[in-house]
Amino acid sequence: MTAIKRWNIEVFVGEDEGRTYAEARLQDDEIGDRLIGVGRAKLNPDDQDVPEIGDELAVARALSDLGHRLLVVAAGDIQRATREKVRLTH
Repeated sequence: MTAIKRWNIEVFVGEDEGRTYAEARLQDDEIGDRLIGVGRAKLNPDDQDVPEIGDELAVARALSDLGHRLLVVAAGDIQRATREKVRLTH
């Protein structure tokens, strides 16, 4: 059987006066809790206040930030293994 690893991402969302903050934390036994992505959203004063839209934007941004941070970690790991400069994109 192929080995399967499980990585968990916890997402925390908070809102205060039209501003939404989200944090996405990657947790696994190997890397621990060291990767955290952050996202924010701010209500435009001309827009109707729909809290779930702020949540969606902030969480999407936090997950995108987390993905970028994971690419940076992977690039560093590859550089250490190959001793060559690495540039990763999507």
